[in-house]
Amino acid sequence: MHTEAIDPPGIVWQRVSPKYVTVRLVEWAVGNLVTVLLLCLPLVFVLGGWWVWPPLWLAITAPAVMLVAAIWRLVLIPRQVRAIGYAERDDDLLIRGGIFFQRTLAVPYGRMQYVDIGVGPVERGLGLCTLKLHTASPGTNAKIPGLPAAEGARLREQLAARGEARLAGL
Repeated sequence: MHTEAIDPPGIVWQRVSPKYVTVRLVEWAVGNLVTVLLLCLPLVFVLGGWWVWPPLWLAITAPAVMLVAAIWRLVLIPRQVRAIGYAERDDDLLIRGGIFFQRTLAVPYGRMQYVDIGVGPVERGLGLCTLKLHTASPGTNAKIPGLPAAEGARLREQLAARGEARLAGL
């Protein structure tokens, strides 16, 4: 279901690279592996007889609940990546994301102070980057993850040029 607030009519969204799913899966695996292992420590100590508290049912439940939540997030990752998009308009850049809680952010070119590109180790290996837009408002969290490196560089230059042109008119 689409609403005009989230998907304005006539907008053609550019999607991020499908390789970004791999980046998110690596982040998911590292974060959840550490968390589940830490939550399993009480279970190991209870089964080994070193601890009498927590009760066995609680020592089993905590990592089991975390594992179910982790698997749920794993299932959502490909859909979350497909939901990320951006659209260049005449006066602003639209960035959208989210499945359940959708968000569309409009960043006027004249409000951009600088455009930043970041690359993590997994992104670098896949030829991807994350473009971050900085404005005067610290609450603006405008970033487009999972861009192919060439598209990120092109977008950085184009947004910087449009931002300078709009600032000159102020």
